[in-house]
Amino acid sequence: MLINVKSYIHKLEVTELLSYAVFPDDKSLNAAIDRYEGSESLRLYGFEDEELLVGLIGYEMDDERMITIHHIAVLPENRMKGYGRGMMLELLEAQNPAQIIAETDEEAVDFYRNIGFVVYSLGEIHPGIERFRCVYDAAVEEEE
Repeated sequence: MLINVKSYIHKLEVTELLSYAVFPDDKSLNAAIDRYEGSESLRLYGFEDEELLVGLIGYEMDDERMITIHHIAVLPENRMKGYGRGMMLELLEAQNPAQIIAETDEEAVDFYRNIGFVVYSLGEIHPGIERFRCVYDAAVEEEE
């Protein structure tokens, strides 16, 4: 179940999850926290299973119902158990977006591909690190 965790973003369980979705240093984590705290349009939800916060998804939705995912993470010991997919399905159901867009690295690209996103290479944004744009078009999925 997705719950709004933005109001308690400084709790250890939330910051730990957010740290898995940003460049692994305190500066990047603090910058992400500042962005969520400073923006009304950024939303941050946690995914609970048996009252344990196992996942987190941060996103923004524009006036045309396009969602941009900024952060998504699952506790390492709970990965490959369907929690990421569960967060995406709940997000789709709750927000009914026209489209979802995410940018990711090679490590997570199969996650997006396996749940119906179309994946485009952005090339090497940073030397030696290929980035990908992942797009889920809800209108196309409804037609199928």
